[in-house]
Amino acid sequence: MNLRILVMRFLGRCRFVAGQGTKISHKARILNARRDDEVRIKIGSYTRIEGELFVFAHGGKISVGDWCFIGEGSRIWSGSSIQIGNRVMISHNVNIFDNLTHPIDPKQRHLHYRRIMEIGHPTDIELDDQPVVIGDDAWIGASASILRGVRIGHGAVVGAGAVVTQDIPSMTVVAGNPARIIRMLKP
Repeated sequence: MNLRILVMRFLGRCRFVAGQGTKISHKARILNARRDDEVRIKIGSYTRIEGELFVFAHGGKISVGDWCFIGEGSRIWSGSSIQIGNRVMISHNVNIFDNLTHPIDPKQRHLHYRRIMEIGHPTDIELDDQPVVIGDDAWIGASASILRGVRIGHGAVVGAGAVVTQDIPSMTVVAGNPARIIRMLKP
């Protein structure tokens, strides 16, 4: 695999590795608030990124497999770890978060926001980070939300607008808020 390292600037250096044939749309945003030189975002071969990949300052890693699609307006934000398998289709306006994004306590939430505005994302914050794993050949429908700590099995389909709060077995279709199994798929 011929890898190339691409460098973009936003809140410091953002290094990511992308495989051969991968296309990063001019609308895409790949951001690393961590401000270090470690490659925290890895994208496989022949993948197309039109959305946003963001690693928080306190940690996080994003791994996207080969032949994936991440649609426009989608946000994948990591403070822990988000692993996306091969041949995964992520439609437009999907949110995948492995953390709460802000503290629950209102005073802490305000302080967090102020720190972001005044000095940038903090490196010393607890956002209840829990890894997210999406298996090979999954399809995430438009405007779905995948929340922290969730595992989506291979070949699973998440319906448009679904909110996934629990693990989804392989080869199932889920929909709704919270997402529930609608039917099983034939292997």
